[in-house]
This record gives sequence, C-alpha cells and structure tokens, in this order.
Amino acid sequence: MTTSRRTFLRGVVGCSFGLLTASAFRSAWGDSIPSNIQPFKGSETFDRILKKALDQKWETLPIGQCMGKIAMELEGIPYVAFTLELSKDQEVCAVNFTGLDCVTFFEDTLNFARMLKKGGRTPDDLVKEVTFTRYRGGKLGDYTSRLHYTTDWFYDNEKKGVVKLIDDDLPGAEDFTQKVGFMSENPKYYRQLKAHPEMVPVIARFEDQINSRTMKYIPLNKLEEAQSQLQTGDIVGITTTEKGIDIAHTGLVFVDDKNVPHFMDASSSKSKMKVTLEKGPISKDLDYGKNTGAMFARPLEPNA
Repeated sequence: MTTSRRTFLRGVVGCSFGLLTASAFRSAWGDSIPSNIQPFKGSETFDRILKKALDQKWETLPIGQCMGKIAMELEGIPYVAFTLELSKDQEVCAVNFTGLDCVTFFEDTLNFARMLKKGGRTPDDLVKEVTFTRYRGGKLGDYTSRLHYTTDWFYDNEKKGVVKLIDDDLPGAEDFTQKVGFMSENPKYYRQLKAHPEMVPVIARFEDQINSRTMKYIPLNKLEEAQSQLQTGDIVGITTTEKGIDIAHTGLVFVDDKNVPHFMDASSSKSKMKVTLEKGPISKDLDYGKNTGAMFARPLEPNA
C-alpha cells in the first residue's frame, strides 16, 4: 500500500557514517536527482544502529533475529507519512530514519539486516537493498515500478528470493479473495497519478495481475492456533474488508523471551504515532476494526 493511501485511510481503516548529504547521494545515483530532494535522512540513527550491530556481530545471527535487534533500535521513532513521495515527476528511492510509516518500518528493518549480512556498511549500501525489494524485479523505474500493494510486494520478493510466504504452512489458512483496485479507481489521492494520468492504466494492469493470483491468509479466528509457529522477523500484512485494498497495515513479528509473539509496527494511532511493540499476543494485537486476518512472509538469508 502506498504512503499516500495509508495516510488517506488512516481514519478509515485504522492503519494506521557522518552526515550523508543530498550531494553525496547524487554522486552515488548520478546527476538525475534534483538538488532540492534529499533521498536519505537520519544518518545519526543509521550510524548508531550500525555501530551497535558491528560491536555485537548481529550479522552472524539468523536474519529474523538480526531484524528483531534492528527493529528494537527503531522503537519510538515517530510515525511520519509521505516520506517516499519526494517528487510528482520522478521516482526516487528514499530512506528516512527520522520518521517511519508501517511499510518503511519493515522495509528498513529487513534491508538493514540484508545489508549487514552482505557486508554493506554505508547508507548507499542500504538504499541499494531497499531498491531491490521496493521495486518490481528489483529495478527502479517510474512511479508504477514501485510495489504499491503489499500482496504484490510479497509476490515479487518471493520470486526474488527475499522472503517465503508461509501461510500455506500455518494451520487455518484460507484462500485470500479480496481484490485490489483502489489506486486506479482513485487517482485523485496520488499526486503522481494526478500529474501523470497516463500512469493510471499501467497501475490498473498491475492490479489485474494481482487479482489473478491465488494467495492464502490466516483469518483472525484461526490466528491464535497459528501464532506459535511465527518467528521474530516475520513480515505481517493485515488483511481488510475495505473495498479495493488488500492489506490495511503492516509490521513485524517479535517473539519475546517468554515465547509470546507480538506485533511491532509504526503505529498511526493518535495515542501512539511511533514505532511500537504491541502488548501481545499477536492474535489479540490484530483484532480490531475491519481487520480480517493476516498474511506472513518469512525473510530468507541473502546471497552474498
């Protein structure tokens, strides 16, 4: 789900080393980024997590455990929407540690872990990992190349070997029948689509592809039975009944030292508005509003 759509739906579905300058990123990406755009923010947070990760050798942990360590370092960072929408005319892969939404939280956590395990140590290394997972086939193009719908993100990143969808292996799995179409039906909520209406039919074609796939999910009333098989680092997509939407909210599983699985997210709830470890267990954490259940994707160890 896009940042702009998440913000629009917030009240509807409850979704709720050293300074890296913009010029440094233009050097890494070429001269195509306008001078007023800053693709990377939050160098202090990046440096702090990297130092702790290297000191404690997090790269030697299984990737899910590594993600759990990183996620806990992000706890308390404010919820901020629209951090990816830097230009209406050009798609720029942005990373912003000063504010996270529900998707950038799990994206940055996953890709920081992938970066560590592959020997990356710079913000540019992180952005390369984010680019690979954020865009269809791992290739940044225009706005339509971004994996806007979470089920499309799951599908594409399973094909790329980044994650494995595990719903088929969990008790209580059922066919997921919700259809997408919100973006093509509501281009007025997306400044890129308003500025470039020729992109709307492209988005619609991708929506048709998503709707042709067969996927599974775990209904809320079956989640209590399934939750004991979840692991720290599993990526969560919360399903909904909202028309045209597949996933209303996203986050991660965090299993505590008592083996209780919690939901961890960048919460847009007015009482939180920050990255939060929910009370647990996850079957209760997700039981609110129009949520119908969840999909789960397990991170895979990256190739060096």
